[in-house]
Amino acid sequence: MGKQLGQGDIDALFAAAGANASTQPEGAETEAPLEQYDFSSAGQISNDQMRAISSVNDLFARNLMHTLGAWLRTPFKMKLVAGEQLPFSEFLERLSSPNYICSIRLEPLGAVGLLELELALASPIVDVLLGGVGRAWPARELTDIEDAILTSVVQMTVQELNLAWQSVGLEFVFEKRESEAAVARMLTSGEKTLCVSFEARMPEAQGAMNICLPAVVLNAILRRLISEGDRPKRRSKEAQARVRELMGGVKFGAALQFPSMRLRASELAALEPGMVLRLPLARHSISELRVGGLQFGRAHPVRTGEHRGAQLEGGIDSDSGIGALETQSAVETMSVN
Repeated sequence: MGKQLGQGDIDALFAAAGANASTQPEGAETEAPLEQYDFSSAGQISNDQMRAISSVNDLFARNLMHTLGAWLRTPFKMKLVAGEQLPFSEFLERLSSPNYICSIRLEPLGAVGLLELELALASPIVDVLLGGVGRAWPARELTDIEDAILTSVVQMTVQELNLAWQSVGLEFVFEKRESEAAVARMLTSGEKTLCVSFEARMPEAQGAMNICLPAVVLNAILRRLISEGDRPKRRSKEAQARVRELMGGVKFGAALQFPSMRLRASELAALEPGMVLRLPLARHSISELRVGGLQFGRAHPVRTGEHRGAQLEGGIDSDSGIGALETQSAVETMSVN
């Protein structure tokens, strides 16, 4: 059997170790000082991470406000109220009863979060979709039809969450509505969660939406979110297509004009109605097509039906800031107002 150390022996060992550290020669390498670690701080969200979360959730609130308002065809206002970190037990204490709460899976983290709609907000939304004016009902359990309608609203909400968080690769997947007993078993009571609260207003009612996410599994995503904030923003393919679609209907002023030339002042001064001014241009000189006041390319004036037109002959150098146009064998004809 090995020797057992008493408290006096242990104190002597620590005293000897301290004496050896104090007698080390100057310039000798020393170990880094030890710091105490509080395991209860695991999963703690930093201030920088919380600011990044607020910016993403602000975007989510604005997008959902426009999307849901257009779908309901009624004024719908939504804003971020608070984002805080709290134990799961405290989140459970804040839940109203009865309520509408569903589980949402976080991919690729493999974790599960919760989304709660207060019935003060859920009931007027269902009332509008059923043809009403959007008044809140007394607190009661939803019928099967009302539950199915609200499920489609939550699925639309999850889609907007995905659009807001897609830059960091986080995907939300709607699972199902949960009972209060099932919600209480999803996380341990002391686990830290990120609770984000939103306030929504309709003409006849108002209520809250709450999202609860496990904080400890979000750390890697949040670090990526902060690093993404320093990079140039990239629009999604859907957003780029939407911008191109909207820009397709924009109208610009266009003009087909002669290139720059020099004329004598005496010739201009002698002009009278009916006179012909001879221009120092060759017969086949190419005119300039300008769009929005900027040179777009070279073109010939033509007629297309009852309109005047510009037959593109070639492009301009990319140095001008417009971009080069490739000369085509089949020259495109475009009308000019």
